[in-house]
Amino acid sequence: MTLYDVVIVGAGPGGVACAIKASEKGLKYLVLEKGKSLFQGIIDSYPRGKRVYPTIPKSEPGPFPIEDLMPDSNNDPVEEYLIKIETCVRKHRIRVNLNEEFLDIKREQGEFNVITRQSRYRTRNIVLAFGSNIPVELGVYGEAKTVARKLDNPAEHIGAPTLVLGGGNAAADVAATLSKAKRAADDHTPVYWGHKKEHFKVDKEVARDLGEEILLGGNIKILPAVVPKIGEVDKDGVERLLVQTQNVQLGQGVELQQGMSFPMKHVIACIGTQGPSPLFDRLSIQQITCTEGICKIGKEGARLILLRPPYQTSIRGIYAVGGAISPAYIEIEEQGSFKERKHSNLIFTAVRDAVEAVEHIAASSDQ
Repeated sequence: MTLYDVVIVGAGPGGVACAIKASEKGLKYLVLEKGKSLFQGIIDSYPRGKRVYPTIPKSEPGPFPIEDLMPDSNNDPVEEYLIKIETCVRKHRIRVNLNEEFLDIKREQGEFNVITRQSRYRTRNIVLAFGSNIPVELGVYGEAKTVARKLDNPAEHIGAPTLVLGGGNAAADVAATLSKAKRAADDHTPVYWGHKKEHFKVDKEVARDLGEEILLGGNIKILPAVVPKIGEVDKDGVERLLVQTQNVQLGQGVELQQGMSFPMKHVIACIGTQGPSPLFDRLSIQQITCTEGICKIGKEGARLILLRPPYQTSIRGIYAVGGAISPAYIEIEEQGSFKERKHSNLIFTAVRDAVEAVEHIAASSDQ
């Protein structure tokens, strides 16, 4: 059985970056992807027509670590970016096994066995690059499983008011894309954009696109401080989501609550995803549960993975990169102290993580 220098789990930006860097370093590598295509996570989560930005965090000096993976400065839609990735894969002759679901890791005599549903692979190192793709639950009373998590087909919402939930870039993109489709179809039904907080937080490029859509006549109505409350079935058998839009205290324990009810088939919840904490548990990779005294970035109750620079988990030889460790992680510093680190879920970040991890693997293999 072949012994690889590194097996890479996941063929998104981080996984592909690992493969390119491993090839440059002369490492024997293999990429495993459970989907039918490279970048399957982006294909599944990005709405059609969503623009992809070459965003570099302000704290980073740049440039983009692997230019071939950098989104175009024209902010082309995701379809164009995926064509660029196909060209990149051919150029670098990336070796990837598609439709291969990762199951487990076994450690044996100083090496690892990566077990998939189809086979097993021997390797000295592993990079977990499978991203963060477990949807955050709405947390409402009753069932809300039929609520969409992304915009698959804008035509399905033509002629019907639609509610987009979430205060970040993904929700803003969906609201703008859906509004544009409605405008093109001469449909005047609104797109309601709601967030549980008073303030929405989006990148300036996304805000610019959203503002442009509104200026062009897009019917987008903002709903701050909107809270999903109840998933229910009405008298006609239609599954609906009730959201609270206002809560006024009248005194003596009396509240005036106002709300709106939408058919769930016209609700899109872009409220984020969470990391693969249960999988890390199964692999015995250490995590810390956030409490008030420990975390300032991670939410209370969230479980953050522990990493040694550069992105090595508590198990020597196993690394985690990209969305798998967003939005924050706990860094184990040289003196043994812990420090919480913010980790943006960006294409740039995933590529940077991958490059640093593989460079560390290559340097270790030379010793």
